[in-house]
Amino acid sequence: MILFPAIDLKDGQCVRLKLGDMEQATVYNPDPGAQAKAFEEQGFEWLHVVDLNGAFAGETVNGAAVDAILKSTKNPVQLGGGIRTLAHIESWLSRGLTRVILGTVAVRDPMLVKEACRLFPDGVAVGIDAKGGKVAVEGWAEASELGVIELAKKFEGVGVAAIIYTDIDRDGILTGINWDSTLELAEAVSIPVIASGGLASINDIHRMLEPDARKLEGAISGRALYDGRIDPAEALALIKAARAKEAAQ
Repeated sequence: MILFPAIDLKDGQCVRLKLGDMEQATVYNPDPGAQAKAFEEQGFEWLHVVDLNGAFAGETVNGAAVDAILKSTKNPVQLGGGIRTLAHIESWLSRGLTRVILGTVAVRDPMLVKEACRLFPDGVAVGIDAKGGKVAVEGWAEASELGVIELAKKFEGVGVAAIIYTDIDRDGILTGINWDSTLELAEAVSIPVIASGGLASINDIHRMLEPDARKLEGAISGRALYDGRIDPAEALALIKAARAKEAAQ
């Protein structure tokens, strides 16, 4: 089980959005590289990064900030937002990313995702953002008629490293992760699922360590970490203890 701290990039700064609305952004750190380093020093093992401008533009916008993050941390980094072509995927992986997250293109062009998985083993994750149970695309600005599980099943057996599942209705408002939908998705596919959207308190950390959630790869936390609602040392200690207990069984 991994707790992924999140860095969302808007105009080169580290921000958090409320309900995916670019007009409701709170700046938490003007220096994303420094934030990445701080997360590493706190003991986190991974980093989740989203180029928010890129998600809307359909191309990388905060590339300089991502490069600064990669220079500032030794932790593996996964990046989503505006990555839509094989050339773009190859470019980012060659610059030091551990994996790219494909969202809109996974809906628009599933064959590109499959080809990317073939070319870059373990380097491709799929981001599924849902609103009212339906998949949203183009930086959450546009809803589709595609169901979450329907989309996820398209990528069974092709080598997708993980599915990052975000409930937009809960993102950034600290109401707790939508565990029912997340676990339903995890039950429906063999691909590891990462929970995202709404992680609110240490109670969510306890919840993700319950036996029925062990099938998850982990969860992403943003605002709760920045606002101090989750103490990193406490959360990571709980996860470490759970890992040790599982290893001993």
